[in-house]
Parts: sequence; C-alpha cells; structure tokens
Amino acid sequence: MVTAADQNQTSLYIERTIEIAAPIQLAYESLLEQLGPASEMPDGTPLPMKLEAWPGGRWFRDLGEGAGHFWGTVQVIKPPTLIEINGPLFMSYPVMSHMQYRLIEKGEATTLQFLHQAIGNIDPSHAEHVTPGWEYQLGQIKQRAEQSA
Repeated sequence: MVTAADQNQTSLYIERTIEIAAPIQLAYESLLEQLGPASEMPDGTPLPMKLEAWPGGRWFRDLGEGAGHFWGTVQVIKPPTLIEINGPLFMSYPVMSHMQYRLIEKGEATTLQFLHQAIGNIDPSHAEHVTPGWEYQLGQIKQRAEQSA
C-alpha cells in the first residue's frame, strides 16, 4: 500500500553556473545583498531576509515584531569565495537542505557556482518551483554585480 508520505519526492539536486562580468568582490557583495535586504520573489514582491554572515549565523525571513521563518545556518563562510548554508530553507516540514555558493575569480569577471541539495518529504509544488526561483535569484545577483562594475 502506498501512503501519501511515500508519494512525496525525497530529494532535490539543483546545480547552476553563471558568469558575472564583475570582479569577485562586487559579485560577493551582490550575493550578500540578495541573501539579505535585497531579496525578493520572482514577481518582485519583497522577501525580507536577514543573513548573519559568520559561521553559525542565522539566515531567516524577518516579518517584523519578532515574527519570521528560520531558513538555515551558515555552515561555511570564506569571503569572497564561499558561502554554505544548511537548514529547511523555504520548506516548513521535515526536510534538510544544503546550499553552496562558490565564487571563482576569472580576472575582472567571476564564475558563480550554485548547488542546492535537499532530502526529506518535499512538497511537489516546492520541487516544481524551486529551480525557476533559484534561477531568478542568481539572475538578480548577476544583474546587481554587473550594474555596480
């Protein structure tokens, strides 16, 4: 017999690489902005996030007045080349995610490698929308960095 829990997707694996026509420091600063105060949904709706950019720091959605949603913990941070975060991210159910942003200097440009892996009872609608959501976020990082260059 198949139960509803058995029907849920149990893993996600998303890997993307983008080229940014900006120095690594600008790309890194743009990444921090996107993970924090500049975060927004693909439709432009603000998504107020806070990132405590140190090992053990929290990454959370700040709804004000003590309300919010914990997304993860900074596992690794090596400015300006690496940020790793683990936690449930946008999923409020039994799941664990690991997310990695690796920046590689290429002269006056930067390669950003993004990886999101998750395991757990992943809601099918989340699985469907997560890739376009991350692609939007990566595009925002690229746009912000290149406009600053």
